[in-house]
Order: sequence, then C-alpha cells, then structure tokens
Amino acid sequence: MKINTIKHIGALSALFLIFLSITGCASNAQKTSPTGLKVQMRTDVVAVTGGDVRGIFNKDGTVEIYAGIPFAAPPVGELRWKEPQDVIPWNGVLEADHFAPMAMQNQSGWLYNSLMNLYTHAKNDRTYGAPVSEDCLYLNVWKPSGKAPEGGWPVLVYVHGGSLMTGSSWYSKYDGENLARNGIIVVNIAYRTGVFGYFADRELAAESEHGTTGNYGLLDQIKALEWVHNNITAFEGDAGNVTIAGESAGSSSVNALCATPLTKGFFRRAIGESSSVVQKTPPHTFRTIDAALKMGDDIKKEFKCNSIEELRAIPASKLIKTKYANNSMTVDGYALPETPYEIYQKGLNHEEALLNGFNKREGFGFAFFTKVNKKNIAALLKPSMKDNTSAFLEKFGTNNNKQLKELYNDVFSVVCFTYPHDDWTKTVVAQGRPVYEYYFSRENGEIGTNHSGELIYAYRNVPRTKNYTARDYELEEIMSSYWLNFVKYGNPNGKDTKGNDLPEWKTSAESNGLLMEFGDTCGMVEDPFGYIYEYLVE
Repeated sequence: MKINTIKHIGALSALFLIFLSITGCASNAQKTSPTGLKVQMRTDVVAVTGGDVRGIFNKDGTVEIYAGIPFAAPPVGELRWKEPQDVIPWNGVLEADHFAPMAMQNQSGWLYNSLMNLYTHAKNDRTYGAPVSEDCLYLNVWKPSGKAPEGGWPVLVYVHGGSLMTGSSWYSKYDGENLARNGIIVVNIAYRTGVFGYFADRELAAESEHGTTGNYGLLDQIKALEWVHNNITAFEGDAGNVTIAGESAGSSSVNALCATPLTKGFFRRAIGESSSVVQKTPPHTFRTIDAALKMGDDIKKEFKCNSIEELRAIPASKLIKTKYANNSMTVDGYALPETPYEIYQKGLNHEEALLNGFNKREGFGFAFFTKVNKKNIAALLKPSMKDNTSAFLEKFGTNNNKQLKELYNDVFSVVCFTYPHDDWTKTVVAQGRPVYEYYFSRENGEIGTNHSGELIYAYRNVPRTKNYTARDYELEEIMSSYWLNFVKYGNPNGKDTKGNDLPEWKTSAESNGLLMEFGDTCGMVEDPFGYIYEYLVE
C-alpha cells in the first residue's frame, strides 16, 4: 500500500531532507552532562561487561544516572558494516558522567532549527550541535536510588526514532529521569543510522559468518538488549521484567525486535508509538533485499569505489553526505529470516502484551509541501485506494481545496501510521495476547498532535513553560502512569503516581476495537480514522 507523496519524502525523512543543503556534522567534542551540574555527586562503582563504571546522581539524589556506557566495540575501521562485536574491556573505573556522541548523521543547520523552533514555539533541544561519531554504540541508564523491590526494578529499554537516519539516545523528550523517579529503570540505547546502519552489499554478506547485510542498526539494538539482559541485575534491575519501547522509526524497530529470533528471552512486553512494519508491504522503514542491494551498488558508484575495502576507506564525514537515504530494514536471513509480517503470521513474535497507538495529525508535517486540489486529489489517493478512489471521493470529497488538503493529510496519516497500528493490534489480538491501543488528540502550544507530540506526556517530560496549561500536566500524569504500570505489571490500569484511580483502559479484545483517547478528556473511543480503512487496498 502506498501514497504518491511517499516518493517525495524518502519514506518519512521529509523534514530531515528539506534543508539538507544547509546541514553539517557537528564537531563540538564538549562533554554533555545529564544533570547540567558543575559538581557531580558520584554513585558507587558498578561492575558490568567490560569493566567498572561509576555514575552520577540527579539534582535531588533520587535517581542514579550512568551515561555513555559502551555495549559493543566501536564499529569503526574494519568493523564498519560488520555485526556489532563484544565490548572492549577497559582499565580502571569508567566515569559514566556524560552522554556519548550521537551516531554519525547529518544535523540540522541553524536556519532549519530557527524556523522549526519558531513554528513550534520551542527551544533548541540539548542535542542541537552535539558531537556525532561512528563510535556510537553506547547506552544510558537511569535507575531509582532507593531500595529495589524484591526481584529488582522493572526495566524499560527505549529505541529512539529519526527515520533510521538521525536521532539520539539522550533527546530530552524521552529522558529517563522522571520515569525512574517512579520505580523503574530506563535504558536508552543508540545504534548506527543511515548509511552506517542500513547499507547493504553482497560482498559484506559474503564476509559475514551469518551471511547478513543491511541491518547493522537493528543488530546494534539486539546487541544492546543482550547487554541489558546480561548486566541489568548489576543495577538492581529485573532481567525477567523488561519492556521495549520506541517511537516512529524506533517503533518500527521495536516491531522488528519482536519478530527477530535473536531477541527471544530478552524482553516480555512492547510499546510502539507511531510506526509499524507488520503489514505485508510496510509503508516505510522496510524494503526488499533487492532494493537494499541496488542502493548499495549505487552508493559504491557514487563514491567511485569498486570494493568494500575502498568504501571503508572513505572518511565518515564524506560518506555521510551520500545522496541516498538508507532508512529501511530488510530481510537479511539472520536478524530477519523472513518479513515481520510472515513471522507474525506464524505466531513467532515475542511480545506477551502490546501497548501501541498514534496521534491525530501524524502525517501533516510530512505532507506539508504537497499541493492538493480537486484536479489532483484522485491521482494522489489512487496508489492507496485504487478502484475505491472514486467511491471514497464521492462520499467524502469536496470542492473546497483547503478541506481536500485536510482530507489528504488524514489519508496520509492513515497509510503511513494509523492503519499499520490497526494491523499490529489485530494481529496480536488474534494470537490471544492483550493489546492496549491509544489515540493522542491533545493540542498544545508546541508540536501538539503532530508526529512525536505524545512523547513528552508518556515519558513525563512536559516542559514547564507558558505553552502548556494545567490540563497538559494532568495528562502527563495520566499517560506516564499508564506507561509505568504497563512496564511494571503488563497492564496499564491501576493507580497513577499520586494514588488516584486511572480511567479504565480496556484491551482491544474487551472493547471490540476501541482506543483509549488521550486529549482534553480520557476515555474509550472508536478509531477516528476507521472510515478510511475500508477504502484502502493492500
């Protein structure tokens, strides 16, 4: 299933590509502190794979933070485009008091950031202008400083988004401190992105003992989960009570992590926000191996290289400027022996319970520059609706171009985001597993219900600024409490962190497909995009 505009945005990388000509890699090597404090209070030493680490406390001493812990060897030199290798041991105590560089990526320039901040009424995030490096396989741990419950703290492992081309494990919107204050350990992981993470080549497959290529970023995520499984008890975490979560391309990755046989036993539950690759033909972040290999050949031609040896010699700062968007996973025969769709149909996925959902205006930013009018609306919709296009427009069309643009935006949101979640939900429900699906509809003075707008509420990081009202902080308490309960118990219901009863969130099976709406009010509702689903053609 596709929609015409997808070919113009590079499968969800539109906002990243708009100002590509004014972007550049940051060279600022300054250490970045998780607390911003000049004087850091140190934790006790913790022994992990590779050696000893020591973290720092947050400002009030309620959370221990261990930033920049390596979970694999640096994927540089001969290790570029290889499966992640075991971490290299270090001597002495590693002071885990600052975040490691982000994965190698193009970063937005000052003009793009200024325009985006003006549009959203927001400020630059702490990752703006932060250092990037090929040496990027590090993770961050936030843990409560109090006495752990019997069995250890429940664990949340978060996979960041960014179209598999950008992103960071320490973006402030999903910082783990505030969730850790409330009784869970949060681990945010990094992985190789773009050409370093999803490049594919036959020569690479031949040199791999597993015959794999094209999924290096996904293999990094798997390696990080293995590290958590082997080391989280050192932080008083419960290795048997791990939930994985992600948003956007991070959610697509969570979907793939549920499908790969390499993660069996590493986690129990999954949270997916605003992306899925469970369909027969996913709308983004997934491609055929033939397409992946074709792009690999094109990149070698782009840099006038005849072999992987020559391409490995290209500096990372030059290679990152490739014109090709490596923003998709593939079936490599190892991490993914089959498509996620095929694996799910066989019931071989790992999540025992699923919490997933989407926002009201998911596709609006990505379709922002698409011109829509009564002359071209049918052509824009036909790739997704085929012979149903005329019937759809006869019932829901209009002669008003502004209203047609709104309709197109909704269809775009459905094709790329909401319908894939409907498929994910129905697939897991059919397996007899509990699924809790949501719909985020709360507008605010910044991103609102656009793509990623729910993050600050679910991860308890709504800014204390004039752009938010008392209702936003109430919703933050409700949503983050649901997320916390799901991580702890596999069921979001119960009480919030203040001891108040939460509105009942029924499973999809119990409610006959209703969603929990998070907005001006909270309650079970029909899928607002359901009327579009029946016109889509796979």
